[in-house]
Amino acid sequence: MKHDLKSMTRKELEKLKTDVEKALGKVADKEKKLALAAAKKAAAAHGFSLDEITGAAPVEKKARKTRKGPKTASVPKYRNPDNADQTWTGKGRQPEWFKSAVQAGKSPDAMEI
Repeated sequence: MKHDLKSMTRKELEKLKTDVEKALGKVADKEKKLALAAAKKAAAAHGFSLDEITGAAPVEKKARKTRKGPKTASVPKYRNPDNADQTWTGKGRQPEWFKSAVQAGKSPDAMEI
């Protein structure tokens, strides 16, 4: 199939480019599979597996780590000197009372629990 590239619009050329890239990807995948099959066949003809020849260990999927039990809250590290009910763990966004106290000249160390 011959395309007259000079008479094609930019949109048509971009679509053609996308189609060509997809086709090249499919051909490359097919060629890799054929090459792998040929390599395995050649190794088997000599009494080996491809992994034995290349020294590669079989690829194992890693198990996902799962959290056991409920999520636990972090221990508070700072307490509001004006309201003891307000605490902050020191993680995440600073609460307004903490920012205000620091701006007023209060040391973060002075608010530690």
